[in-house]
Amino acid sequence: MGIGVEPATFVLIHGGGSSAWDWHLVEPELRGLGHEVVAVDLPIEDDANGISEYADAVVAECAGHRRLAVVAHSFGGLVAPLVCSRVATELLVFVAGMVPKPGESPAEWWSATGHDDLGIALDTRREEVDAFFNGVPDRLVDAAFEHARDQGGANWEQPSPLRAWPQVPTRFLLCRDDRFFPPDFARAHATERLGITPDEIDGGHMVALAHPRELAERLHGFWNRRGD
Repeated sequence: MGIGVEPATFVLIHGGGSSAWDWHLVEPELRGLGHEVVAVDLPIEDDANGISEYADAVVAECAGHRRLAVVAHSFGGLVAPLVCSRVATELLVFVAGMVPKPGESPAEWWSATGHDDLGIALDTRREEVDAFFNGVPDRLVDAAFEHARDQGGANWEQPSPLRAWPQVPTRFLLCRDDRFFPPDFARAHATERLGITPDEIDGGHMVALAHPRELAERLHGFWNRRGD
């Protein structure tokens, strides 16, 4: 851990249509580095829920933990800043994440960021595998589809309750081989929305399944250097 560096509690937020299972290979790596881990299942299957309810679920799981580092993958990025505005947090990390503007709805994000213009097709399983799972072993791809969950979209037009950006040290980690959020798109997104130059890691969109040890080491490093 390094002299004088206290361990974190890493709060891991999964992406859209998914579950905490996405982090199951990263969790033991973080624990091996001395940290606590809380991986949250967002209540995505209930159409009555939206960003606020997702954040409520994460906040509830944070109870009793300290030295929080919130890590959000993909769609989870829309939830993470709201969590950080509700609980004391020492680090916020987007991993191939969607960065919201205050008051922006999930539906608005796609066109506002220019992602709609990329023309990425997700109509078949083959297209989904190509966009999300390049570099992931076949057995884990199959398991990911088994753990996938339907995500209700009734509240996608509802503006985010986030009103101001939380004052938390923030990093953005893009994936160099990402086909869903390609590197050029992710760099521009992080620069425009966060005003920072993103860090980079090898791997596709589902980097937590393809390179769990490397991802855990990067998160560990971000925690140790969060005051820089």
